[in-house]
Amino acid sequence: MGLIVLIVGLTVFLCTHLFVTRHSARAAAIARLGIAGYRVAFSIVSIIGLVLIVWGFGYYRAEGYIDVWMPPAFMRHITELLMLFAVIFMTAAFIPSHIKQKLKHPMLAAVKTWALAHLLVNGDLGSILLFGSFLVWGVWARIAAKRRGDIGATTAPTGWGNDALVVVIGIVIYLALGLVFHPVFIGVPAFGA
Repeated sequence: MGLIVLIVGLTVFLCTHLFVTRHSARAAAIARLGIAGYRVAFSIVSIIGLVLIVWGFGYYRAEGYIDVWMPPAFMRHITELLMLFAVIFMTAAFIPSHIKQKLKHPMLAAVKTWALAHLLVNGDLGSILLFGSFLVWGVWARIAAKRRGDIGATTAPTGWGNDALVVVIGIVIYLALGLVFHPVFIGVPAFGA
């Protein structure tokens, strides 16, 4: 049952985000609902999808994992390093910097890195569906952005102060996620054995 709810949640959430890339359909929805109405509808549907993903994955975990493959233990260290980059990339999405300019679409880079990192250490079916879906969506969204000419961030501020800020804030968030959020809310320690 948990896998079904997870799949429904992934479908709702990711289809909502794929809809955004269909500019003519999006424009028609905005014309019908107005920009505020569109944003409210988009947010509500996205939140419903996210709630179903979290609930479905939690339910799946409670039912017992369906193992597909056993990741080697050393993958944990690679995941920890990739997650540091994922958090820095996500931070760069909100602060103008050379990092943001180089990545062009730092939020997509963060999602892809996060998903890949978690695929490396989770060999069960639910995790493969969850993280694999987000990885596929991230790759598709980046390709779609490039095809429609969305070049992302093109300018960076002079100097490197914002880049240092992105890295420092990213490290702080990374440590908070790994030391507090992941063990407390996910129930799995992010660091150590």
